[in-house]
Amino acid sequence: MPARLTLEHRSWPLATPFRIARGVRTATEVVVATIDDGTHVGSGESLPYPRYGESVASVRAQAQAMAGAIAGGLGRRQLLDALAPGAARNALDCALWDLESRRSGRPVAALLGQPDALPSLASAQTVGIDTPERMAAAARALAHLDLVKVKVDAEDPAARIRAVRAALPRARMIVDPNESWTLALLDALQPVLADARVDLVEQPLPSAEDHVLVGFRSVARLCADESCHVAADLPRLRDRYQVVNIKLDKSGGLTAALDLLDAAQAQGFGIMAGCMICTSLAIAPAWHVARHAEFVDLDGPLWLCEDHPGGATMREDGRLQAPSTRLWGGGALA
Repeated sequence: MPARLTLEHRSWPLATPFRIARGVRTATEVVVATIDDGTHVGSGESLPYPRYGESVASVRAQAQAMAGAIAGGLGRRQLLDALAPGAARNALDCALWDLESRRSGRPVAALLGQPDALPSLASAQTVGIDTPERMAAAARALAHLDLVKVKVDAEDPAARIRAVRAALPRARMIVDPNESWTLALLDALQPVLADARVDLVEQPLPSAEDHVLVGFRSVARLCADESCHVAADLPRLRDRYQVVNIKLDKSGGLTAALDLLDAAQAQGFGIMAGCMICTSLAIAPAWHVARHAEFVDLDGPLWLCEDHPGGATMREDGRLQAPSTRLWGGGALA
């Protein structure tokens, strides 16, 4: 029986609004790809992201256009050539990984030559943009964590960074302006970043303008997010950033994300593993990148009112527990 592709749009309400420099989100809209060969079924989830010109409709259309090729046995490597990086390719690639795992009876970890037992991870949780006082209050609820991520924009980021640091004197800190700063602002904030012991500043400038970072020396390492999608992006980032954020929705799936991971490590970049606001169906494949990362930010499902059964959970010791392998990539189902 030829493999049959189905695509579904699912909406997941958030427990609290998620505020970043680009706006506020109260629900997340994902696309789920399912590939059924008549015996085994594989699934993958992606988030269409307007920043990259994507919508639910466009991602479904791009993925649906591959239905015939998938029915004909299209493989993951062939998919890299057939479809551009992005959410559509991510959903399909992750579904193909899951299907391969179910067919072989082997977990994805084993297919990758990694230990089957997925480690818990010290993942960041995000403090969204709000008043400094409210951000401090939100940060105090995260006192059990080793790593926090602070969303800011260009409106008094110093006050917000200082407020979170005062509330969390020991945690490692990532500051994420989501492309909202200028080089002048980044330069002016260097004393604040030093005083607050910020470990990482994620994508401070718009990706189209980050050439001005060449030669700039920051007290906190700089991480490319919107500027880094696939391995081919790395050469132009070498003199601008020290760390790259690998997200499967940007790379277009686990296959390309692993290629990016290998290339980034070989070229001396530090690794961050990130995600969009998503369910644990999207977090499960990202775990296979995150287990190799210095900075992990896989808190997407923690923003949801409800996740899949067996989804990722934050433990009392501040470590994120991996989703159940029954959800994705666990080989033969018991």
